[in-house]
Amino acid sequence: MPAKIFSKAKILIVEEQPLAQSYMKQSLEGLGFRQLRFAEHAIAAKEQCQIEQFDLIVCSFNLSKHQDGYQLYEELKMKRLIKNSTGFIFISAETSGSLVHSVLELQPDDFLVKPFTINELKNRIEKVLLRKHNLGQVYQLIDDGNDSKAIKQIDALLQNKGNSYSAILLRLKGDALLRLKRFEDAKAFFKSVLDIQKFTWAKVGLVEALIANNEHTLAHRMLKTMLQRSETRLVALDLLGRLEIKLNKFDEAQDFFSKAVEIAPRNIDRQKTLSHVSLLNHDYEKNYLTQKDIASYAKHSIHDNPDIYLNAARAGIDFALTTDQTDQVNRISRQTNQYLSDLKKQFPNSNNQTQIDVLNARLHYLKDEHQKAKALINQLDESDTQIRSVDGALDKAKAFHELGFHHKAQMLFNQIITHCERHPSVSDPVYLRYIQQQQTERRDIKLGPKELNNHAVTQFNKGQLNTALEAFTQAFRIMPKNASIALNLLQCLFDTNNQGQSFNLALAKKCFALLDTQTLEDEQAIRFEKIKALAAKLKIKLAE
Repeated sequence: MPAKIFSKAKILIVEEQPLAQSYMKQSLEGLGFRQLRFAEHAIAAKEQCQIEQFDLIVCSFNLSKHQDGYQLYEELKMKRLIKNSTGFIFISAETSGSLVHSVLELQPDDFLVKPFTINELKNRIEKVLLRKHNLGQVYQLIDDGNDSKAIKQIDALLQNKGNSYSAILLRLKGDALLRLKRFEDAKAFFKSVLDIQKFTWAKVGLVEALIANNEHTLAHRMLKTMLQRSETRLVALDLLGRLEIKLNKFDEAQDFFSKAVEIAPRNIDRQKTLSHVSLLNHDYEKNYLTQKDIASYAKHSIHDNPDIYLNAARAGIDFALTTDQTDQVNRISRQTNQYLSDLKKQFPNSNNQTQIDVLNARLHYLKDEHQKAKALINQLDESDTQIRSVDGALDKAKAFHELGFHHKAQMLFNQIITHCERHPSVSDPVYLRYIQQQQTERRDIKLGPKELNNHAVTQFNKGQLNTALEAFTQAFRIMPKNASIALNLLQCLFDTNNQGQSFNLALAKKCFALLDTQTLEDEQAIRFEKIKALAAKLKIKLAE
């Protein structure tokens, strides 16, 4: 590399260990670098990036104060404190699969595992700096948002026979075509690249173009193949999740996103999508576990805000209301209170008292303390109709419904939906669909989840099978993951069938499908076996 580039390159080293800092300073100066800056934690690194544009950042993951390296890099990218023209080398002593996959999704220029020799660091730095220097004009155009000019510049560089960055330039061109929404051009381009060499990025780009062009069958076929390879499994799972959402196949989408989250749990945006899909699927346990993960991984990151803790608390209440296990309800209640306590410690000056009051009202309702719950709801300022938080307003609508204020609940649902439609940026389409689903279900079913289940069980025990059947059907509609309700509903279906009434086979199959995958308690398992024996005797096929 030319000595001129060495001496002029501005490099920021983010490393908290004094000995490691000293070692890197001496080594890099010995290699000819003169403009070195150091930061021992994320806050100092961000401050320096705000006042100076670096050619390269070498960042350690193992930062213990405030943010770790991953969170720092994510924030620098999201706030555009570093540009495409800035090289970024990530270094880490930790090499767990979840960290590596999460980091690689952020697309650093390189990933170096500690311990490393100075020659290894020298080679990586040289390679990144030389590329950033030689493709500087292209990166600058991309940074400026001028993708059309960037493509022209890339095409000109590709005409140069001596160019040694063809693969990188081709990838930059494909990304630019996708950003410009030139999907037909992108599709043709990625196909032409794949005819020359089977680059992973070209396969991904082609699938994205196919999905955008509504060529779902071919996209699905390619993604299924990509699932089989370890290097493409994560991106294939993510794209399959997005594709299934587009096709309104939300159970399948949840399954794909769940598997992607297991591989790379630090992607908060994916976690939020999983949360919204699981809500739409009435899988309140998955939503709760996902919101707990979000609260854990978001702490100190750019995603950290009061809603993280409030949403974890809300998810816990939603889940507790759909389970009949007392110990689980008590555990979730304690965890919910802990989230509210963490919120006050983390954000002592935030103005969230109204949302906290609503959450506490729902907690009282969960504990059958209805008068306390109503007292909290009744003291809210009804003249304040502005929606500052969609999540908070939705929680309030749920509280209204659960406490019997059905008209208020429906009016608030209408207001939330109108707000989301007028301001599409405040909620994604899946979450809006969930809100609309909640409005419909709570308009059709006046009882809250707990009362509905209790009412159904009471009628069932009294032998009022038709009333019980209707109540269990409603309960299963809003709690399709509750094995106890599914078992009671299946029992009801067979009992009413025994009285000569028509048999809802489709509903029975849904109950069976859930129960057949659950670990049932002894008494439940015995009942389920008796039902299966009865089905066999009546020649009713429940399994698909």
